[in-house]
Amino acid sequence: MDESTPKEKLLKIIRNALISKRDNPFHDLDLDSPIYPSLDESPDIYFVRQFIEIGGKFVYCANYNEMIFNLTSLLVNENLFPVYTPEEEIRYLLMQNGIDIIHNKDDFYEMKTGITFCEYLIARTGSIVFSSRQNSGRRMLTVPEIHIVIAYMSQIVVEIKEALEKMRLKYEGKFPSFISFVTGPSRTADIEKTLIKGAHGPAQLYLFLIEEEV
Repeated sequence: MDESTPKEKLLKIIRNALISKRDNPFHDLDLDSPIYPSLDESPDIYFVRQFIEIGGKFVYCANYNEMIFNLTSLLVNENLFPVYTPEEEIRYLLMQNGIDIIHNKDDFYEMKTGITFCEYLIARTGSIVFSSRQNSGRRMLTVPEIHIVIAYMSQIVVEIKEALEKMRLKYEGKFPSFISFVTGPSRTADIEKTLIKGAHGPAQLYLFLIEEEV
């Protein structure tokens, strides 16, 4: 009578497999060729289409000054206060334009709107890439009700693989311990198949995309 447990049976199979090694049947497997077909339009246009389709709110800015004007107008007109940003230059420019910013760290969780930069934008999926090497850290991806991201056209890449390769070069061996790919506003349908926005993060996601570099 076989009294071995399922765990012991599994370990026996693994041991036998290690002893009786076989040649890799997939030695001709191509891991370098692109998985997806080429984009049928420029990466920036493709990204914007994908981003809007998944529920993101897109704001085009010709230059940095236009971005600040559009950003302050949005915050005031939509009453998106209290506002917090870990980016010193954004904080300074908003204050120069009369926008009140949360300063006290004890009030961090009181914010309604958070403003951050990002690492890259993925055209294929309309995703935004963030990492632990940024000033924003991890909490800014989950705490604010509204997340406003500021990025440049030059940060758009076609595939996730391209973004990761650029990050390896950017950080020269000190790869971030945390990387997040945010694809649209937070949403879930786990509860009774009902779509709920903002369950695990911001319910609204804005992207201010700047054409010209500073």
